Amino acid sequence: MDIFDATWTDADATETLLAVLPVGSIEQHGPHAPLGTDVITAEAVASAGVDRYDGTAVVAPAIPVGIAAEHRQFTGSLWVTEDTFRAYVSETVESLVSHGWDRVVVVNGHGGNIDALRELCGTLTREETAYAVPFTWFNAVDLAALGTAMGHGGPAETSLVRHARPALVATDRLDAVAADAADGWGDWQSGTNLAYDSAEFTDNGVVGDPSESSAELGEQLLDAAADALAELLDTVESRDVSRPPHR
Repeated sequence: MDIFDATWTDADATETLLAVLPVGSIEQHGPHAPLGTDVITAEAVASAGVDRYDGTAVVAPAIPVGIAAEHRQFTGSLWVTEDTFRAYVSETVESLVSHGWDRVVVVNGHGGNIDALRELCGTLTREETAYAVPFTWFNAVDLAALGTAMGHGGPAETSLVRHARPALVATDRLDAVAADAADGWGDWQSGTNLAYDSAEFTDNGVVGDPSESSAELGEQLLDAAADALAELLDTVESRDVSRPPHR
């Protein structure tokens, strides 16, 4: 059940402990892909995963703005601090818990959110507010097995958007974008990334070759991510989440 579309009485009648909360980012994804790419992909994976899950789960509205100050030089990118993000996601989970949905999978579409999500989900779980688990779709999929790579605004993300929201990808720009894209993320020396902002190593905001994207590949990515999420939901639903005793 999608909370956004449901009435409160329909929500009240839903018998489940499970909730799925998509989170993303509003940030540049090159001249070809929408600023909302990370929200679009998180929402698509959340919806498809719940559809494939052999049970019932509610899907909360996506939290769109994440930790993305590294893209601030590119117009339209939005960001909040890590403290604000952790607080907002945590309090949203707490509101889900108040209705009895106390096992929550946070479906993430943005790499910059990963560390904060792991921390806040751990805190919620240890404090027994909820059993909360972060799920980042592109880490759950074997990209290499599908012959693609993540990058940023690269073939994987672009493909999934081309499948989920094809009208939002400017396919006539892909070749020009690919010609100016960076090969890798960051500026590395001695195992250290010297760059803090993406504008330091990519002029158009892109890492990887989006001209290698396709709607067909996007469908394969969505299928793989949805299967992984459905398996996770099944595990979260049945897991013993009692905390270990003090030793």
